[in-house]
Amino acid sequence: QVQLVESGGGLVQAGDSLRLSCAASGRPVNSYTMGWFRQTPGKEREFVGGITWNGGRTDYADAVKGRFTISRDNAKSMVYLQMNSLKPEDTAVYYCALRWKLTVEIPTSTNEYTYWGQGTQVTVSS
Repeated sequence: QVQLVESGGGLVQAGDSLRLSCAASGRPVNSYTMGWFRQTPGKEREFVGGITWNGGRTDYADAVKGRFTISRDNAKSMVYLQMNSLKPEDTAVYYCALRWKLTVEIPTSTNEYTYWGQGTQVTVSS
């Protein structure tokens, strides 16, 4: 089993920055793709971005491309989501996820990820 715990959410104003963290424990996660997703009430959970096992490649949803950056520190079993130029439409619960499969793919579907955190709320006021 792998446990994922997100932190760093909060209430910010439009244009501000925020960095989310995801701490992994239970089993080594250094070999696996990690992803960030977000969800608002009444909507499906959507892909925000992902990072391959060594950080060599990242992928982002069009809505956040150029504003959000994902990184990871495998020595600490941490993944980060740096969010800049935040907009009210970025308001959501943000989840980190781990794909328990040895691959260099960065899937965008929630079905492809095995473990999930409990989420952290990000609220961006206008």
